[in-house]
Amino acid sequence: MSQPNPETPAGHDLPERLRISYSPCPNDTFVFDALAHGRVPGAPALDVAFADIDLTNGMAERGESDVLKVSYAVLPYVLDAYALLPCGGALGRGCGPLVLTKEPESDLKGRTVAVPSERSTAYLLFRLWAADTVPGGVGEIVVMPFHEIMPAVRDGKVDAGLVIHEARFTYQDYGLHKLADMGEHWEATTGLPIPLGAIIAKRSLGGAALNRLADAIRASVRAAWDDPEASRPYVMAHAQEMDPAVADQHIGLYVNEFTADLGEDGYAAVRGLLTRAAAEGLVPPLGPDALAFPATT
Repeated sequence: MSQPNPETPAGHDLPERLRISYSPCPNDTFVFDALAHGRVPGAPALDVAFADIDLTNGMAERGESDVLKVSYAVLPYVLDAYALLPCGGALGRGCGPLVLTKEPESDLKGRTVAVPSERSTAYLLFRLWAADTVPGGVGEIVVMPFHEIMPAVRDGKVDAGLVIHEARFTYQDYGLHKLADMGEHWEATTGLPIPLGAIIAKRSLGGAALNRLADAIRASVRAAWDDPEASRPYVMAHAQEMDPAVADQHIGLYVNEFTADLGEDGYAAVRGLLTRAAAEGLVPPLGPDALAFPATT
């Protein structure tokens, strides 16, 4: 997508080009705009593949790209080959997945719920919420593409739907009601930010290269904050006909201080999610140093 940066020094410990896969969502294109277009001095060129996160999760499990945006829920399955980068991802407060229904105050016991993936952070948060709040448990889980979930709930094909991202701003257009906010439940029970999407890179790049990649991503984030209008053409070209105001809301919600650096609270949120999910038997347990950065080869 971009040409090698002429300012990249000889003997750079990163490859001249990296294969990267992230979603066409506004937060990802906003974050990676400067890096993808060669505006971060000393950074490698990127060969970008756009894919929804359910696809990138599978790509990570098959080792198909150098750098990927994935669900935090997939980390326990891929951290042997990939390292979690401390920046570029999506965590925050007030930005959790929602459970939507056609009728207000619905009871989900034994009901059919549509979800975008069973390997997503949204699904882990949903399962932890349901374990606390739905005695007897929900019924059938149906996986369907994200864009089909709200119409399916509206049309009565499923009883409820788990939605993410810009659906927070548009669900009322479908005549739907918010039954519960997974993020509110997570924050109320843990006090931690909500971990959603992670940036991972192959450990085989080596610790020094991973550090330089993290620095390049932070620089790309800062460039986007410093000049938001520079990223707008890239954001809107891939926003799937999203209203510009919704795209701005999306970016404002999902690109925040945790995008620049996970920090102590960010790492605590990731460990908390995966520890609780492992205790429920939803994911394998993490090793004690699985999230350490910089990673070793």
